[in-house]
Amino acid sequence: MILERQIKELSNKEVASVKVLWRNYLVDGAILEAKADMMSHYPHHFPSDTTLA
Repeated sequence: MILERQIKELSNKEVASVKVLWRNYLVDGAILEAKADMMSHYPHHFPSDTTLA
């Protein structure tokens, strides 16, 4: 489940990430993952997103 989305600016570029709560983990165990990686592995969680940014 995706809990949060954020964009950080690093060295003149923006990096999008999502906070993911993996199955069988508590909310405290949620971690930030690169949005592009998550979209390539789990596209069904991003039905309205058309970009990898």
